[in-house]
Amino acid sequence: MAQLSVEEVGRYGRQLILPEWGRRGQESVKGNSVLIVGVGGLGCPCALYLAAAGIGRLGLLDYDRVELSNLHRQVLHCENRVGVAKSESGRDAVKGLNSHISVTTHTVLLDSSNALSILSQYDIIVDATDNVATRYLLNDGCVLLGKPLVSGSALRFEGQLTVYGWRGGPCYRCLFPSPPPPASVTNCSEGGVLGVVPGVIGSLQALEALKIASGMEPLYSQQLLLFDALGGGFRTIRLRPRQPQCAVCGENPSITALIDYELFCGSRADDKDKRVDILDPELRVSPQVRGRR
Repeated sequence: MAQLSVEEVGRYGRQLILPEWGRRGQESVKGNSVLIVGVGGLGCPCALYLAAAGIGRLGLLDYDRVELSNLHRQVLHCENRVGVAKSESGRDAVKGLNSHISVTTHTVLLDSSNALSILSQYDIIVDATDNVATRYLLNDGCVLLGKPLVSGSALRFEGQLTVYGWRGGPCYRCLFPSPPPPASVTNCSEGGVLGVVPGVIGSLQALEALKIASGMEPLYSQQLLLFDALGGGFRTIRLRPRQPQCAVCGENPSITALIDYELFCGSRADDKDKRVDILDPELRVSPQVRGRR
């Protein structure tokens, strides 16, 4: 387990005094690595809080460049970085916040040819993407490698969060064996998104990743969190367990290697701002209200 320096003890002191966290939790976080796929509305706040909390190594993966229309929600980036690769802009921001952590950039489009080699370098994967093809790619890659996947989604005034593949929990394919028709997938340029909403969900993705990294149990394994910014409420929905017939994590999987996900989904992985619900209504089990006001 990684040891803390005197400076780090002072820096993370407010976390260290938490009995559920302590020095052991902080050292475990320092010894863990997280890859954030998508340095956008979800990935930016997630990266900030992981860096601030002292994650040992942070990977930032995004093929895209900063645009002015990103800045209302992608809080790692700023006006003078418009046109800069998002992975590099994000690296500069988080290193400015915490120079102790290691940051690796991947300015590539994730696909079947490079996914396993990149994902295998990290302990925890955060899905902060916005398209169907990459969601399936990340799910299958994480199942094949045995990595937990912290998945988030945001559109308009609503957000969703869950953790896939954690200790017998379902994977994305357990809930969505087949992708939705491409025409049914909404995008932010058409539907819009309030910038604070991905900020809330991205921060909670960081929280779940930190729980895993510190040795705590993630709250949203086998549960789906729904956030309604207009109503001001959070709801949790219990998910069905891992499906024995699942094509990738089931008892007799038919998918044992990565496939062509753009062909499978009928959409490109570089389609910008695509939003996919994490869960369809018929797959929900029971709602639980948390802190609804």
